[in-house]
Parts: sequence; structure tokens; C-alpha cells
Amino acid sequence: MPLRVREAVLADADVVIEFNCLLALESEGKTLAPELIAPGVKACLTDPTRGRYFLAEDDGVILGQMAITREWSDWRNGWFWWIQSVYVRPANRRCGVFRALFDYVQADARRDPEVIGLRLYVEEDNHGAQETYFRMGLERTGYFLLEKYPLD
Repeated sequence: MPLRVREAVLADADVVIEFNCLLALESEGKTLAPELIAPGVKACLTDPTRGRYFLAEDDGVILGQMAITREWSDWRNGWFWWIQSVYVRPANRRCGVFRALFDYVQADARRDPEVIGLRLYVEEDNHGAQETYFRMGLERTGYFLLEKYPLD
């Protein structure tokens, strides 16, 4: 499969929204309303300081996506790129789509001397995704993720 990876543009919003809805349903059992997440997706697609989406495609057909957001580390004086919104169409899993996306993003990160690492979070019960991430060289950290959402 000759995969091409590229940065998503605003014209890709519909497929990114679709993939995000499918991801939420599959990984967390959550139904997202496309009209509610569209503004957030479009904000990333028009302002890379908010986030960036990358798409893997074969002959013009988009097979998967990955997003990154940035976190500044004052302790390390550099940026961590957080991998998010990873989705690969079920028929295209185990075909190198995630690897192509990961390799592309990792190469992009290595070209920026201020980027010091890649991070991601994964659902605790998503063992298949965890195994994929371990094979890519990602390691479990000592951090326990907490949140307060929504804010009161």
C-alpha cells in the first residue's frame, strides 16, 4: 500500500470530524455530535498553534489520522508533542497506517530542535492500541493522569 502522509487542511474537516466521532464511539463508547465538535476541529485546521492533524491516504482515500498538540516543559526547556485523535479505518489496521503517521510526525518533531519528546495517552482497556504504541518505542511513564472537566 503506497501511503502518503500529509498535514490536514480545512477542506479535510469533514473526514477529521467523522474520524473523531468514530474514535470516541469505539474507544470510549461516547457519541459525539459532529456539529458540536466541528468548531474545535476547524480551529486546529486553521490555527496550528492549537493543534495539527495529519492524514494517511492511499490513492486519495484517507485511511487514518493523527493529531498533535504541544506542551511546554519548563523543567526540560522544550516542547513535548502530544499525539491525539489517532484513528485508522478498521479495514486498514495492521497495514502500516499508524506507523506511517507516527514516523512522519516523529521525523517532523526531530527537525525542530525545540521538540524534546512525544507523548500520548491511551484508554486503560485499549490493549491493542497499547501494544502498537509499545512496538513503536513508546514507554509507560510514571504519571497518573487526572482532570477536572468541565470547569465549574
